[in-house]
Parts: sequence; structure tokens; C-alpha cells
Amino acid sequence: MKTEPAPPKLTKILERFRVTDGTKFRLSDYDPADTAGIDLNKAEAKALVARDVERLAALQELLYAQDRWSLLCVLQGMDSGGKDSTIKHVMSGVNPQGVQVSAFKAPGPEELAHGFLWRVSAKLPPRGHIGIFNRSHYEEVLVVRVHPELLQTQRLPEAVIGKNFWRHRLEDIANFERYLAHQGVVILKFFLHISKEEQRLRLLARLEDPRKNWKFSESDLAERRLWDDYMHAYEKAIAATAAPRAPWYIVPADHKWFAHVVVVAALIEALEGLKLSYPKLEPAQQELLNRARAELQAKPD
Repeated sequence: MKTEPAPPKLTKILERFRVTDGTKFRLSDYDPADTAGIDLNKAEAKALVARDVERLAALQELLYAQDRWSLLCVLQGMDSGGKDSTIKHVMSGVNPQGVQVSAFKAPGPEELAHGFLWRVSAKLPPRGHIGIFNRSHYEEVLVVRVHPELLQTQRLPEAVIGKNFWRHRLEDIANFERYLAHQGVVILKFFLHISKEEQRLRLLARLEDPRKNWKFSESDLAERRLWDDYMHAYEKAIAATAAPRAPWYIVPADHKWFAHVVVVAALIEALEGLKLSYPKLEPAQQELLNRARAELQAKPD
């Protein structure tokens, strides 16, 4: 199956938001309301995403058939940043047989009895599949960094909790992602960058619309009060783990449609870069197909 390359304009836009070296990274350099000069109405944005999802579905079929690479998509962001919406819209047209979504909430007793990477290792996508992490191993250097008292629940030896603890944990994540890349896992990490004001409006919408009341949690407000602490934690995490083999995308998320456009474009670009193709049959396999074709084409007695 032949697939057309992503439009040059979107490819250029991805460079605007991709971070592969965190040396000079500053989260304040990115505007959550940025749309890269693209101005679309709701119908136009929906059509653009639908077109790209169709292309993504074709590439996913090749990924599944070739059965060599896998793709891990990590979604991170503040509450109401649009993680669920992105999963719904970006993956709406792909074959569910080749996609798995894993949501990571507060770890339970069994998970706390192991190292912090243990639970995500079990959810990694197998070869030929796309894996979506709704939150991920990064919670351990985000939520836990903002709430260091949570470390007590992990029952770590006092000897390993020192002044370099967060640097070591970030190095462990970077090394883990390097290992995955060496195993044929393509890693794309997305920070859905929402402004504090847009989050306020979305949380209010949850309160004012009875159909959305169930989404609201008191913890949303508690975490919102720690906004600056979270932005600091995100900046540190992204700067320490951005790499060509595991890039971050700082996705402006004040406009959900634009976030969807960026995420699907990044997935397409990554899969196209793999030069995927259907498996080539060995001569013996091809001969078997030829015999089967001849038998099926023969007229019944």
C-alpha cells in the first residue's frame, strides 16, 4: 500500500514544537495558544484531522503487517489538557487490533513494591503495534516531585534518597528510553501545553454542564494551586530526557483542534520515516500461494 507523505507545511510546523536537546529548553518559550499561523474553523479542522487519520490508518496497517517496529506515544499534561480528547480523535480511524491504550493512575500496592519503571514495562506495545500512554512513567518526576511525601509510599532505602535523587531518576528514564529505542520502539512524547486561564475555563465547563460533572474532581483544584511547581517539574523533565531517539513535542493545547493536528502529524512523520512495507514472501511461500490460487480459480466439477 502506497501512502502519500505528510504535507510539507505540517512537517515544518513539527520542527517548531519538537525538542531533541534540552540544553537550552525553557517552557516559557512556547505559547499554549499558538496555532503556527493556521486559522481553521471547526469544520475545516475536523476535515484536516480526518484526512490525516486516514493516512495514519494506512501506515498502521503496514506497521502491523511488517511486525518489526512498535510505536510508543506518551501523552502528558495538566488536568483538562486534552489527553482523552486527543486519544479519541487521533486514534478514531485506526484498527483497534493494533493499538493499545494504557492509563496510569496512582500506583497500587503491587506496583509500589517494585521499581517505578516496572508497571510501564508491562504495558509497552509489542512489535507491530502502537501503544498510547495516558500519563506514564513521567508521573514519577512530576506528581511525585511536586508531592515528595509520596516517596514514603515507595519504601525506598534512605541511602538512595539524596540531593541527586531527581537527577538520577531522570537519568534512569533517559536510559530506559535509550534501551527501548535499541529494541525497535519508536518513542514520541507529547506535552499538551495548556494555559492556566484555559484550564480555568475548562474546569468551569465541567461544573456548569451536568453531562460533564462526572469529570470534575476536587483534586483538580488542589493540583491547580500548585501550577508553578508543576511547570517547573515539567521543564526539568523535558530538558533532561529530550533526545533525537525520544523527542518531546510541546503541543499548544489551548485550541484542541490544533493539538490533534500536531499529534497526528508527528505520528505520521515517525511512521513514514521507518520506510514500512509489506513482508516479502520467500520463493517457497510464493509457490504455495500460486498453487492455492490455481486451485481456487479452477472451475468446480
